[in-house]
Amino acid sequence: MNMKLVVLLAGFGLFTVIKGYAQQKELDTLQMLKGKPADITQPLPVMKGWLDDAHFLLSKRQQPDSPFVTVKVDCKTGKETVVPDENHAAAGNTRAVYMKSGAIYLAEPDGSEKKIISDNGKKSNPVLSPDNKYIAFTRDNDLYTYDIENSKETRLTNDGSEVILNGYASWVYMEEILGRASRYRAFWWSPDSKRIAFFRTDDSDVPVFNIVGEEGAHGSLIRERYPKAGDPNPKVKVGIIKPEGGNVVWSDFNQDTDQYFGLPYWRPDGAALWIQWMNRGQDTLVVFETDITTGAKKELYAETQKTWVELDDMGKRITFLKDGKQFILQSDKTGWNMLYLYDINGKLLNPVTNGQYTVTAINHIDEKNQLIYFTCRKDNSARYDFYKVKFNGTDLKRLSFGEYTHQADVSPGGSYFITTYSNVNEPPQMALADTKGNIKKNLGSAKGSSFYEYTLAKTELVRVKSEDGKYDLPMKITWPLNYDPSQKYPVLISIYGGPDAGTVYDGYSFNGQQQWWAKEGLIQVAMDHRASGHFGKEGVNYMHRNLGYWEMKDWIQCVKWLIDRGADKDRIAISGFSYGGYITCYALTYGADYFKYGLAGGSVTDWSLYDTHYTERFMDTPRENPEGYKSSSVFTHVDKYKGLLRIYHGSLDDNVHLQNSLQLVKRLQEAKKHFEFMVYPGGLHGWGGNQALHSQNENNSFIYRNLLRKEMPGIMLR
Repeated sequence: MNMKLVVLLAGFGLFTVIKGYAQQKELDTLQMLKGKPADITQPLPVMKGWLDDAHFLLSKRQQPDSPFVTVKVDCKTGKETVVPDENHAAAGNTRAVYMKSGAIYLAEPDGSEKKIISDNGKKSNPVLSPDNKYIAFTRDNDLYTYDIENSKETRLTNDGSEVILNGYASWVYMEEILGRASRYRAFWWSPDSKRIAFFRTDDSDVPVFNIVGEEGAHGSLIRERYPKAGDPNPKVKVGIIKPEGGNVVWSDFNQDTDQYFGLPYWRPDGAALWIQWMNRGQDTLVVFETDITTGAKKELYAETQKTWVELDDMGKRITFLKDGKQFILQSDKTGWNMLYLYDINGKLLNPVTNGQYTVTAINHIDEKNQLIYFTCRKDNSARYDFYKVKFNGTDLKRLSFGEYTHQADVSPGGSYFITTYSNVNEPPQMALADTKGNIKKNLGSAKGSSFYEYTLAKTELVRVKSEDGKYDLPMKITWPLNYDPSQKYPVLISIYGGPDAGTVYDGYSFNGQQQWWAKEGLIQVAMDHRASGHFGKEGVNYMHRNLGYWEMKDWIQCVKWLIDRGADKDRIAISGFSYGGYITCYALTYGADYFKYGLAGGSVTDWSLYDTHYTERFMDTPRENPEGYKSSSVFTHVDKYKGLLRIYHGSLDDNVHLQNSLQLVKRLQEAKKHFEFMVYPGGLHGWGGNQALHSQNENNSFIYRNLLRKEMPGIMLR
């Protein structure tokens, strides 16, 4: 359950009245439910890449209804020149490699392709070497290379099996450490193409969870090596090998130690491998440099926190400088994610940023002028701003402008940036600016020609004081159309929750479904708690050993605020999936005095049923924290349940097992509680096709029956 979510332009639709424009029309049913309302918004131009420090390519319409064309833009003059298609072919590797129908294909720059590896065996993740001469891939849990020039395949490892995985990740590593985008890949080319680093994983001690399929006369069985909280983890070794084969150099770690390894980093010159090591308790991180010829290691960086340290799964903890002598490190050890400058031997030179705000990304590093351009949540935790600072931490300057959330794209030499920006009142706009902060050219607006002609529901971002007075909790609300504060309205809260997984941001979005609910009289809400990331790691730390508690405390305050402003206390609904499903179930039990209805999909219901790495990061093991597991469990609070909960789950969910919902169902049955339950056969952690439409229809019907208290119109059916 990888929950490092960054939602830059999230939220509901919104509208403000602009002086001088009379709003006369309301959206009709077809506009809201069967397609985007015409011309309220329009596509922005699409940035296609920088050509150099002062020129870029932009795909845009020259007239509102004309087709998109590609133009070359001169940053100094603002002049646009149409570029013929053949003059702006996508740049990239001279070769490409991919899987098709179980075989590996090689595509050449002239457009030709050929099947190069097609024998039996389960193959995955073909990756070209940086010099485009080799392909590395895995087959049946062994690591292989293919020498393109000599058409030679080499098997690098020989002990792959059901439980020994070479270059292929164990489930918990894929899900929680390397990320689903890895597609289970656990090998990495060195920058000089001379070596491959890989994980060798022993899953022998990891318990098997059996997932049963319903198809056929006798069903099916999927055996998944899945460590639940407190279970034995996979044993991992880090190896280094040459693409032509030979002996594996093993990094000097004891495989039997209870430990984790994070995403490794090759030093830019390929001369050493940097390995992120973490203890089972996840409160200590050490970065080691490994000698690629002997496997000997030396410590470069160490960090311990009182709660936990995040194990980098996105390759953003360390950014090497091109000079090969320094690197930038990101850490939230002060309670706020900051930047630090180190030399290549691990000596701290100086903090680059310092303060109570969160750096979210490094956009560009200008080594010549000793400048770092970065995105942060400094001036308003619900907004992303663009800043620059010198390597030595001086001359911090905001480059973004106005009260907007910004996404910046910096030119190669750091002279210009393109920003896409919006807030809850303004659709996205795009502009070119220089890195002194001056706007040079407006590039486009998402406002359509009829933006001001319709009466739309109002959306606003508010702050609610927490019960203890420590935090101003952000909440985004779309009010019913023609909202009357003297009336009572039902509330639909869309939630995710979890540590550092906020969803409330000051950005614009527009959709017809949201406008439909507003027309029907729903108050639509997204809200974030103290540990959502708005208040740095300081706030997130509240959730240590105590999932669910502070979320409920803070969200109950938000519900009280809503009730004071027209919400019907008997029609408060909450809806979420995955961790959001957990929070929904918890709200309908622990928080049942305030939350009356719930739509819970793919839910964790007891943290002893979820995986080691995610759960123990926050909760420690069940043996270490029995009271925390008890208080955070939905099962503990079933006796408080008194509303109506709709539970739904995919039968083949490999992430949050159906077991979670089934155990809750049994407890509700034993307590003689009324609830609704739907299973989606063959569904994973989500499902598509007509099952997805069925799920949407059933949820909408639930909302109509219980919140709007009328029949769902047929036009709502998907």
